[in-house]
Amino acid sequence: MNYILLGPPGAGKGTQAKNIVDKFGLVHLSTGEMFREAKKSDETISKLVASGQLISDELVVNMIKKHLLKEGVKKGFLLDGFPRTVNQAKSLDLILKSENIKIDAVFFIDLKFEEIIKRISGRRICSCGASYNLYFIPPKESNKCDECNKDLIQRDDDKEEIVKNRLDVYESQTKPLVEYYKRQGFLIEIDGSKSESEVFKQISENIKP
Repeated sequence: MNYILLGPPGAGKGTQAKNIVDKFGLVHLSTGEMFREAKKSDETISKLVASGQLISDELVVNMIKKHLLKEGVKKGFLLDGFPRTVNQAKSLDLILKSENIKIDAVFFIDLKFEEIIKRISGRRICSCGASYNLYFIPPKESNKCDECNKDLIQRDDDKEEIVKNRLDVYESQTKPLVEYYKRQGFLIEIDGSKSESEVFKQISENIKP
């Protein structure tokens, strides 16, 4: 079982990826996690991630290829955050073909941009680990953590101007993937406006162990 998870920033890909991996025992290949780890020691990657710009295709493809060829991945994987461009998808096709690996389906979690901006720009976190959303799960006291009363923090890449930039990048470079995989007959569209459990149900019904 090998799957790809697509969708705009803030569509809930991370949450659904965890649900899928936990239920079906797939290896989670997340470029977000890979780059969050890499940016700790690479200033160039750190700046690109913070600004919402895409990392170069060559860098991403090489990183993904290295992980795809690991022994444990052969039992089945979920690609999350890759590919992000049609060129990356074509490079992935070549890697998979050379290793005789087949993709079973591509899940596309669709969500309107207005909802995405609320989901991301409304996020606030506390150093104690608690998390909130000003629109959906607000703290009892403005900008204060319910658990420890410390000030809440907004991550730089959650700020509205950065979110809009990320969505512009997605619209121009990543959204064409939807048509690419639709033409190949792999695409399964998921309504991302539903609750977390309902979104997961849509996905689960299309995974065949």
